Amino acid sequence: MDIIFSEKLQKALDPLNIRLTEKQAEAFCRFYEDLIEKNKVMNLTAITEMQDVITKHFADSLALIRAVPDLGSGNRKIMDLGTGAGFPGIPLAIAFPNLDLVLADSLNKRILFIKEECGKLGMENVTAIHGRAEDLARKPEYREKFDLCVSRAVANLSTLSEYCLPFVKEGGYFIPYKSGEIRQEAENARTALKLLGGTLEKEIRFSLPEEEGERTLLKIRKTGLTPKKFPRKAGLPSKEPLSERK
Repeated sequence: MDIIFSEKLQKALDPLNIRLTEKQAEAFCRFYEDLIEKNKVMNLTAITEMQDVITKHFADSLALIRAVPDLGSGNRKIMDLGTGAGFPGIPLAIAFPNLDLVLADSLNKRILFIKEECGKLGMENVTAIHGRAEDLARKPEYREKFDLCVSRAVANLSTLSEYCLPFVKEGGYFIPYKSGEIRQEAENARTALKLLGGTLEKEIRFSLPEEEGERTLLKIRKTGLTPKKFPRKAGLPSKEPLSERK
């Protein structure tokens, strides 16, 4: 294992009070190396420098513990929607082996990479599935079956809520990762959240290590069942966000 990598990673996780075992640090190092190698032939991430990956991918992914302090206990079932190259899902799976994670993405090449990586790392707490949110959310095995749905996907909150809230069971949470100023975006999404059976309970603002930017986790509680008509057919949630409907 790369000692420099391990030291940089632990330093980035110290503000989160996360201490990794040697085996976990080795898994992060292997994932980093494989991510960079695969990125040479497939577009997985624009972030490739070691410190940047540690800060903007690994530490950022694990910042979920700021919204769910007892993340390391219990056996929560989590959907990571629009996981891309496996963020935040794979870092969460490595650091918190008690979690049961489903990583979903609409691009099958990414899912194949994630499956291969989970096999290499021996992670049995991850299931990777290929599909669009609009289709997956209508399957009984996924609809309203998760304690948490998380997403780092880039979309406005109204659209992202329509994709994600149908996966969350009543009493659970949808927690999107946001950057930049999001107050107006959150305000604009209130109508959508109400229609989808959710309510914004808390905003957790924090800074990434190494002065790499401001982040916000939105803790959105599932207070009622999502009407069966949501999510709408493919394309509509992004083309016609619920907050903009007359």
